[in-house]
Amino acid sequence: MNTISLRVRDRAMRRIILHVDMDSFFSAIEMREHPELRGLPVVVGGSGVEAGKARGVVSTCSYEARKYGIHSAMALSQAYRLCPDAKFLPVNMDLYRRVSAEIMDILRTYSDKMEQVSIDEAFLDITAKVRDWTEARVYAERIKEEIRAKERLTCSIGVASSKMVAKIASDFNKPDGLTVVEHAREFLAELPVRSIPGVGPKTEMVLKQMGITRIGQLASTDVQLLVSRLGKHGEQLYRIANGTDESEVVPERDRKSLSRERTLMDDTDDMETLERHVEELAEELHRALKCLVFKTVTVKVKYSDFRVVTRSKTLKTFHSDLDTLKQIARELIRQMRGAKIRLVGVRVARLAMLDRRQRRLA
Repeated sequence: MNTISLRVRDRAMRRIILHVDMDSFFSAIEMREHPELRGLPVVVGGSGVEAGKARGVVSTCSYEARKYGIHSAMALSQAYRLCPDAKFLPVNMDLYRRVSAEIMDILRTYSDKMEQVSIDEAFLDITAKVRDWTEARVYAERIKEEIRAKERLTCSIGVASSKMVAKIASDFNKPDGLTVVEHAREFLAELPVRSIPGVGPKTEMVLKQMGITRIGQLASTDVQLLVSRLGKHGEQLYRIANGTDESEVVPERDRKSLSRERTLMDDTDDMETLERHVEELAEELHRALKCLVFKTVTVKVKYSDFRVVTRSKTLKTFHSDLDTLKQIARELIRQMRGAKIRLVGVRVARLAMLDRRQRRLA
């Protein structure tokens, strides 16, 4: 296990947030189920590769496959060209969901404030569970060991006083890492701005034009200047860079909405491409819904000129099925025709808990 701790003079404690991120989740499960795959480049995605024909995109790949330049969201055809000898496997989502549910059950025993944000990652607020950063590290190590013992899988954990810094920290020392951040600005200072979740190629380019390539430079920039160039996103980036983001860990029962966004590699007005993106975002949302049902679906777009527009549809009854979510997302994105789009998002709101055993709203 890789462990990093950044100590500073200021020992004042505010919150202690963990971000738990499973390592190469889909491919790690496949290697657990099929030990003969261990140590090999494994690519999971689409319908796999049959007779040299690749369909779809990479969902996850093993760290051995990443050495060839393969990464998630890459076209399987390109992954095949980079490493034709890799083991290409189709997505087995039923299996991955079962394993995810078991891991999330483990995490819930460590905090009553847990927010699952995807099939393989979650935030935990452990402020009430530990007294200092040393205890927080021990607490995180216990989580890692229990997941390893019960699921034969590894995870990386970031520990910080804010959600976004914890998320950045969990990716800092993968795989099987543990990074404890006691002072956000010191930890973030030399990291590239792309390390911040939500900073894609376009935002990175805008920041670079402003002379900002490192998070430390971003933290020292006048926030009003950032807002003038990036809108509200600039203010959010400023808070993250300074470690002052106060976003709360929101348990499932308290959620009022759930959303997913994606910054596109290239601005586009191609409707087929945009529909594909909102469908994939709808799938991510559906996996995160678990026992939640929704009434309202919203699609958000950010155009090339940074204008943000949303369209929503509210249903008469609660729904939880993926087909309905995808259909509405497609309908709404079609209403956004016109200028080229650089970001798309899908949100569900007016949420309620569904008792799966009794099949009624709780």
